[in-house]
Amino acid sequence: MFSRLPRFSRLSRPSVLIVCALPVVALFVVVGVAPLPYAVAQPGMTADVLGANKDRPVITISGAPVRKTEGQLRMTTIEATGPSTDVDFGDVVEGWFRTDRAVLPREAVYPSGQSDRQVRKHNTQDMIESQNSATTAALGLLGEDPAKVDVGLHLADVGGPSAGLLFALGIVDKLDGDGAGGDLTGGRTIAGTGTITDDGKVGPVGGVALKTQAAGRDGATVFLVPKAECADAQAELPKGMLLVPVTTLKGAVTSLTALEQGRTDRVPSC
Repeated sequence: MFSRLPRFSRLSRPSVLIVCALPVVALFVVVGVAPLPYAVAQPGMTADVLGANKDRPVITISGAPVRKTEGQLRMTTIEATGPSTDVDFGDVVEGWFRTDRAVLPREAVYPSGQSDRQVRKHNTQDMIESQNSATTAALGLLGEDPAKVDVGLHLADVGGPSAGLLFALGIVDKLDGDGAGGDLTGGRTIAGTGTITDDGKVGPVGGVALKTQAAGRDGATVFLVPKAECADAQAELPKGMLLVPVTTLKGAVTSLTALEQGRTDRVPSC
């Protein structure tokens, strides 16, 4: 025996389509305003490590003669939404379609479960360790005694380890230049990124396609990139910018010296 089904009212086809579409529309509305587990990054500030930051020299050296330098060595950054910032569907879609934005899983940018304050503290510690390694690597390359040469590094409102290579190059340029009386920069505006170890090894950092854009915006014509990230750096490389891969501080110095002396055939490329 079958029970009698209730009789449905008759609806026109357009009305049926509207009724069926309502749950889908509601879903898109919810997705559009609900926070998603992503961070959105964009090109950040750059700073000349041979110059000043907030009216203070970025690099100060005592215990050894210091050169007057020309040109610039610009460290580069990216700006990313913080771990507590809500990123919605519209932000993600916009990031996917813009070349000056990158959408990344939040946990790929920040350690899981950390607050904004904890992330800032972690980044500050990374920066301090990077500065110490940069000093050790630069003085070691030049054969300077760290017990006699005192290096101070100051860069406000920037965290993380990715400025290590540029800090080390700045120290080398201030103390020794190209080793023959000239500037390591050759008077150019040179930018770059890369972590550094005490023995001068350069490591990858992430976000290089955004950092090349920041460098181009601020006048750089040469960009030093960790060799492992050549392909990423080429993705949105500003027109006319020379990309130079590096694996060590010594190699970076050698490449810049060759470039300064016009020996471009000795400068590696990606």
